[in-house]
Amino acid sequence: MIRRTFAKAVLALVTAAVIAPPLAAQPRENGVIKNRSAYSMQETIDRITKDIADKKIKLFDVIDQAKLAKEAGVELNPSTLIVFGNPPLGTQFLTAKAESGLDWPVRLLVFQNDKGEVWTAYTEFAWIARRHGIKNRAPQFKMASEVIASIVSSVKLQ
Repeated sequence: MIRRTFAKAVLALVTAAVIAPPLAAQPRENGVIKNRSAYSMQETIDRITKDIADKKIKLFDVIDQAKLAKEAGVELNPSTLIVFGNPPLGTQFLTAKAESGLDWPVRLLVFQNDKGEVWTAYTEFAWIARRHGIKNRAPQFKMASEVIASIVSSVKLQ
């Protein structure tokens, strides 16, 4: 019984992912929002990091995960993690709940799938609020949501 239920759940997830991949920003059950980029992998990264700099947001790191995988002998499609944030805003979440530091600073993933499509993915801020039970920082979560949406709009396929 449990195996059958588990198998049905896995089949439903796989079917949803294969048949209906998201084309625009769509929060998922796991809080991940994906957007397809209109640009190549490198141009997507360049545009995002430029937009972050133009907004005077602190860029902490750009991590080439595919390069790290290759160095470890693992084949991985292009995948780069961009870590950035605005400490005066981001630390407001940590003062509400220390464990929210697991989700700060902001992480934006740029990756290429097997079809050669470039995507961005990040964790929805409302989901982060629910995950950590933070109820007293609604204006800050709204601001963070608007900022990341603006950053992703610089590459988003229309």
